[in-house]
Parts: sequence; C-alpha cells; structure tokens
Amino acid sequence: MSAFTDHRQTVFEVELHNQDVRECVKENRSHDIFDDRWADVQTREVAACDEMKALAMIENTYPSSDGFVVDHVKRLV
Repeated sequence: MSAFTDHRQTVFEVELHNQDVRECVKENRSHDIFDDRWADVQTREVAACDEMKALAMIENTYPSSDGFVVDHVKRLV
C-alpha cells in the first residue's frame, strides 16, 4: 500500500475476467482489443471506503459493457 493511502479506506481484492475474451479463446481466436489472459481470472487491488465504492471503481476501469465480469471481492486486512 502506498504512503499516500487514505487510512479511512479499506483495500479490496477484486477478481475479474472478460467473458468476451473467454468466448473468443474457446473458439480458438483472439479478441480484437483485450489480451487472451483476460479469459482467466485476473486480480486487482482497490482502496475504497466500502465494497460498493470499490466495485464502482472497478466498473469505471473495467466496464461490464466491455465484457468484464467480477467473480469475487474480498476485503483485505
């Protein structure tokens, strides 16, 4: 965690994948934009005041409209 982290925030570990990429990989082809690794679950850490804000931040960076799906969210201690 950065020295500039707001200590009122909590770090959340978010697991997500891209369903569109997953479908492309199953058909043995690559997605036009996203790397094949997005067919597998990727982990990102987000600092936010609560889980809803963390999910909103993930949605902003990895929008569901682009095929991204959140698999799991875990609050880190």
